[in-house]
Amino acid sequence: MEIDLVARGEEFRVFWTERRLASLTTVRPDGTPHVVAVGVTVDFEAGVARVITFADSRKARLVKAAGEAGVAAAVCQLEGPRWSTLEGRMTLRDDPVSVRDAEDRYAVRYRQPKPNPKRVVLEIAIGRVLGNA
Repeated sequence: MEIDLVARGEEFRVFWTERRLASLTTVRPDGTPHVVAVGVTVDFEAGVARVITFADSRKARLVKAAGEAGVAAAVCQLEGPRWSTLEGRMTLRDDPVSVRDAEDRYAVRYRQPKPNPKRVVLEIAIGRVLGNA
């Protein structure tokens, strides 16, 4: 199912571009949730959320182990009574073009990330949006 994030309007776009952290939730193989704080960027036109991390992180290892099918994931951010969750399938990208693009997007929303030769990108193909932001 394709989600039109652009049609959600300017308030939604601003909420997902202002500087704030989010929580990323995935499910471990034993069925327990893995929830961590992350910086996330959203490509509204492509319907993709991106998280940069290092290849040895738990979240990256979970996704890598799942292969091309990826894993179910959700990123959620909130501020006071406003909140929004983006859900979808998360896959791992480690090619230099994808990593550089994600770093550039991260730098716009947060700050320039420190160099990290082990950096990878976790991409969530957004399939559902929840919230009131």
